[in-house]
Amino acid sequence: MRRVLKVSLASALAAAALSTALVPAVAGAQQTRPGQSSRPGQEQQQPGEQSDRPRPPRIAPLRERSAAGPCPYVKILYDAARYVELTGDRVAAANVGYTGEIEGLVSDCGYMNDDPITVEMRMLFNLGRGPQAQGDGRTYRYWIAVTERNRAILAKEYFDLPVDFDDAQTATVTQDQTIVIPRANATTSGDNFEILVGFDVTPQMAEFNRSGSRFRVNAGTAAATPPPAQ
Repeated sequence: MRRVLKVSLASALAAAALSTALVPAVAGAQQTRPGQSSRPGQEQQQPGEQSDRPRPPRIAPLRERSAAGPCPYVKILYDAARYVELTGDRVAAANVGYTGEIEGLVSDCGYMNDDPITVEMRMLFNLGRGPQAQGDGRTYRYWIAVTERNRAILAKEYFDLPVDFDDAQTATVTQDQTIVIPRANATTSGDNFEILVGFDVTPQMAEFNRSGSRFRVNAGTAAATPPPAQ
């Protein structure tokens, strides 16, 4: 079900008066593009697994909208782009519970005159169950934040993502969301704002992501056995 994240008019108007001395709140944000990973990293690869080559996200485009200027920058926050539950005291595939990755997103916007900026987003999630996952379903949580570009957060909202694996090890889910950003006047363009997306992760998960390490969503599943030599 599509939900609408609305930035308050007061927040949008106050953004124009923010001091440039504020510490940037969006360091580490990366914009994913089809066929590219959001940032190079070192993957925890298991014996017998093939290398993790970039692949184009399986995500349908959005209907194009008319806009009087540029759209807001829409990015996936690198520190929260992946969700990896780990048990025990060792980083290993055998200790992986539920996993998730925001594989990609597409967006478009529309605004004319002094109308609010309406941004349509479509996000592609890849989810997985590792050896320590308990049960056949999991409700993941992710967030969308609207910021004044490279400065303060104007609005942030959390969303639940219920997933039923139906006895499978992985699942793919597409989510659509709408963001409405009021403008102070007709000269305020979309490139004054950024929209960030990420999983609701613990500090330990964020540090794991930040280190460049990762597991694929099917971590811990048995690798395919090569055919015997003839």
